Parts: sequence; C-alpha cells; structure tokens
Amino acid sequence: MIRRKLTVINELGLHARAATKLAALTGRFEADIRTGIEAPSVDAKSIMSLMLLAANQGTELSFEFDGADETDACEEITQLFADFFGEGR
Repeated sequence: MIRRKLTVINELGLHARAATKLAALTGRFEADIRTGIEAPSVDAKSIMSLMLLAANQGTELSFEFDGADETDACEEITQLFADFFGEGR
C-alpha cells in the first residue's frame, strides 16, 4: 500500500472537469484508490464522490493506493496533479 498527499494546485480546484479526468485515470488501474481531506475515505474512481469533496485550490488530499499496479497509479495521478489537470495554471 502506498500513501501520498497531493495538493490541488489548479485555479478552479477539483471541479467537474478535473474530477472527471481524475476518475477516468483512476479507473484505468486495478488498484483500489481512495482519497479524502482528513483521511482516504472515498473511492477515487467515482466522479460523484470526488465532487462531494469540494476540494478547492490549496486543498491537500490524502491518497491510498492498494493493488498490483499501485506504483503506476500513484505516479500517474501525481503527474496529473502536477500538470494542473491539463488546465494550465
């Protein structure tokens, strides 16, 4: 199991388009991927669960990756956050 904290750095936060990109990416992996503000508590493969986090810019999310491809999942999701969800700064 891998645990990582990632900060939402894009200007609009984890809005509908960013949540959709995150859910689509997490859905490509077999690993169980959970996230939350206080602790990993919601399924990161669920757009609705991600939207309910209401994560604005600057919010730190805790992620938990557990499964055969957890390392790849962690790396790609970390890159998605670093790339501002493809939205620029």
